[in-house]
Amino acid sequence: MDIKVLGPGCKKCKATKEAVQQVIDELGLDAHVDEVTDMSEIMKYNVLTTPGVVIDGKVVSKGKVPDKKEIRKWLSS
Repeated sequence: MDIKVLGPGCKKCKATKEAVQQVIDELGLDAHVDEVTDMSEIMKYNVLTTPGVVIDGKVVSKGKVPDKKEIRKWLSS
């Protein structure tokens, strides 16, 4: 599973990456989380408000820090 957290590296972006990583660890998943800070890369996903979360090429969240319950739902589907 390939997961990207999109954002300039702000506090909310870091919190999102940490939450995603915690859920991955809790579920024992084989997944890799990348932090994408380059605005031209972020724009390729049509994300205008950060943080954004992309799982296997699909944008699942943008503009907010998702809670763990929401992240579990994404990673379990």
